[in-house]
Amino acid sequence: MNDDGIWLVYDGECPICSMSARLIKIKQSVGAFHVINARTPHPILEEIKQHQLDLNEGLIVKYQGNFYHGPDALHLLAMIGSDQDWFNRLNVRLFSRSKWLAKIVYPVMKTLRNIALFLKGKSRL
Repeated sequence: MNDDGIWLVYDGECPICSMSARLIKIKQSVGAFHVINARTPHPILEEIKQHQLDLNEGLIVKYQGNFYHGPDALHLLAMIGSDQDWFNRLNVRLFSRSKWLAKIVYPVMKTLRNIALFLKGKSRL
C-alpha cells in the first residue's frame, strides 16, 4: 500500500471519533491526509491486522511507514497538526508538548467511545 501522506483509521460508528476525524487538520507540508473508517473495507485494515493492532484499544495512524496507536497516534496528530481553528489549536496545545498528557487522557476518551457505541446499540470493532 502507498505510504504517502498520513493515514488516520478510526471507528466510524463512534460519534466522537467521527467528529474528531472530520475536524482534525494537519500541516500541508506533511502531505495528503487520508481518513479511513475502520468499518468499511480498505487495504490498510489488513496491514493493521498484520501488525496486531486493536482498533478497539485506540485509533491508528500510519505515517512514513510506521504505525502509531492510541495515545501515541493522538500525540503524533498534535505534533503535525494545523492551528487553523479552535479544535486544532486546542489539540496541538494539549497533546503536542508531551506524550504524558495524551497517555493520561486517552483512557477517558476510549471509555467515552465505548459508552457512545453502547448507547447507539453498536458493537465494538
